[in-house]
Amino acid sequence: MSCIFFIFINLMNLERLERELKKRWVIPYSWKGTKQTNELDKKTRFIYKTYSFKRLLERSVALTENEKNYAYNRWYNFWSAEAVEYIFSKHQKIKANEDKYHKSIDFWIKNIPFDHKTTVFPKGFNKSVPYAIEYKRELIEWLYANQSTQKRFHLKNRLFLIVLDYSNPKDNWKLKSEILWLQKIISTYLSTFDAQNLENFYFQNQLIKSDIIWAIK
Repeated sequence: MSCIFFIFINLMNLERLERELKKRWVIPYSWKGTKQTNELDKKTRFIYKTYSFKRLLERSVALTENEKNYAYNRWYNFWSAEAVEYIFSKHQKIKANEDKYHKSIDFWIKNIPFDHKTTVFPKGFNKSVPYAIEYKRELIEWLYANQSTQKRFHLKNRLFLIVLDYSNPKDNWKLKSEILWLQKIISTYLSTFDAQNLENFYFQNQLIKSDIIWAIK
């Protein structure tokens, strides 16, 4: 990791990043049936050191159409997740993990380790949003069961930040770039955090703690 890139990660300008992410809106968000694979991840790993949307387009020129979509989406999701992690890390209740590459721990809340994942409300859950809010344990179990089978797969503590545009679900993905709005939601959640409200599960004989942070417009 270059020195300049390291400094950027540690002094993230959330407003500027939000502007860059929103530039992604001009291209339709489509996977076209493309599934995450280690091979595709390798081809598009440049997204980790590509900050601007303009540079992303330049670096994606030689890719196929499906690979371009994969790169655009991966870049968008990665930098949104980086912003969310940064927001968590700067909160007074959070101890950030200095190991940026740790597979299952992004930070600790009251000495409880957590990974976080920002995701849109999953269509595959096949239940209504009010149902999911009331029965969040069922949704959490679904999210663990249907997570990626690639590098980020794990059965450890996780906080799910779920974004939802209630009036226009097709635009759920755009909410991942509403960084300053997400910052307020995360701050509110952490200010009232109570470990007793976490859902507890046993996966493969391990005690897992999890929760959902709802970001609904």
